[in-house]
Amino acid sequence: MSKGLFDYILDSIFDSDWVGRRGEKLTEKELNLVKLFGRNGKVLRNIYVPKQNGETSEIDVVFITQKGVFVIESKNYSGWIFGDENAVKWTSVLPNKQKNSFYNPIRQNRTHIKWLGRYLGEEIPLFSLIVFSERCELKKVTVESKDIKVIKRDRIYATIRAIWESVGDALSEERVNAIYAKLQPLTNVDTATKAAHIKSINDKYKTETPKPGKESADAQKPEAAENVLICPQCGNKLVERTARKGSNAGNRFYGCSGFPQCRYTKNISG
Repeated sequence: MSKGLFDYILDSIFDSDWVGRRGEKLTEKELNLVKLFGRNGKVLRNIYVPKQNGETSEIDVVFITQKGVFVIESKNYSGWIFGDENAVKWTSVLPNKQKNSFYNPIRQNRTHIKWLGRYLGEEIPLFSLIVFSERCELKKVTVESKDIKVIKRDRIYATIRAIWESVGDALSEERVNAIYAKLQPLTNVDTATKAAHIKSINDKYKTETPKPGKESADAQKPEAAENVLICPQCGNKLVERTARKGSNAGNRFYGCSGFPQCRYTKNISG
């Protein structure tokens, strides 16, 4: 399904955080349809799973069922999507031929699953679902692992149904409830935890110096790498901009260099 007028209006009014939350809510709506047709489970969104180093790993959506836990990474890109399971970066191509790269969501979700499994502390089937919005087209996406599915949102029901029918029950109703009870508090984190999560992502990328030949000479300087801020939504660089209109006209902010594909923004304090 192509990007509709309603999506264009939403993108022009709301920032990437709002659009991302809307995408996760639409994913939850699809999961409620799954539940309606007898494949019961419990849904949680925005889970901040603690890591051993004190940081967190944020999971967009989980669907806890008797078959196991479906770990869902929600993406709201437009255009054509190209990617390979083993690549570091994937690419989206807009109708105007503009290309934008973003971190491989399979790798991203693999990290989520790693820390979720350690946090739960028991052997539980964990299924990886990468869910893109209907406004994009998965032009060429190569996935070899059978436990990983890359789909558009309108294929959630069919995909879960196929997995559901191919595996046996792994969890009792009591275990499903216990896992839900253990994860639910992780959705109620304070703003400090959320800010620390974003900072840890930026700090990780700020310490990475570009490889020779990949960037300009200035970008290869250590001080240039240290000043790079990374978009927590898509992995592209954040650039400083100034609002030109509206109530924030004249105010400076950081915007994603992947705009308009990604509309993440961050206020500049001071």
